[in-house]
Amino acid sequence: MKVIQLHKNETKLIQRAAKQNREAQHVLYELHSPKMLSVCRYYIQDVQQAEEVMLNGFFKVFKYLSNFKNEGSFEGWIRRIMVREAISYLRQKKSIEFATEDDYLEHDSFNNINTNIELAEIQQVIDGLPEGYRMVFVMYAIEGYKHNEIAVLLNISEGTSKSQLFKARQMLQKRITELNSNSYVTN
Repeated sequence: MKVIQLHKNETKLIQRAAKQNREAQHVLYELHSPKMLSVCRYYIQDVQQAEEVMLNGFFKVFKYLSNFKNEGSFEGWIRRIMVREAISYLRQKKSIEFATEDDYLEHDSFNNINTNIELAEIQQVIDGLPEGYRMVFVMYAIEGYKHNEIAVLLNISEGTSKSQLFKARQMLQKRITELNSNSYVTN
C-alpha cells in the first residue's frame, strides 16, 4: 500500500491537481469531501443523492481547477461549486416551489430560541422543511448568502427569498419548540 504524503502547502497541491495529477486530486478530495458532503446534504435529503451531487461537483472542481486564481479560500471556491451543483440537481429532478412575497412579515424571533436538541435532530428538522424554504434557509443562514445573491442563483425575487426565509424560520421555530417540550417531558 502506497502512503500519500499530506502536503502542507495547499497551493502547490492545487497546482499539481490542475495539471491532472491524480494523486494530488485524490488528496484534495480526501481533504475537502467530508465538508462538501455536508454542504450537499443541507440541500438534498437523501445521503446517496447528496453524495452523487458532491461527486459531480468534484468532477467540475477538477475540470475547472485552472480557473482558481488563489483569490479567497480554496474551500470557499469548492463550496460555491457544490451549492450550485445541488441547486442544479434539484432543478433537474423537480420544480422547486416558492411561496409568494405577500406572506413575508418583517419579524425575527427565531434567534431567541434555546434548544437542547442534538445536531442530528436539527438536520432532521431542516430536512422537514419544504424544498424552497430549505434552500433559502440553508443559503442564507448557513452559507451566508445575501437575499440578492439567493434571488439570482434561484431565479426568484428578493422578496420571495425573504418570504421563504421567514416561513422557514417560523416552521423551524415551531418544530424546535415542540422537540424541546418533548425533551423536557422525557427527562
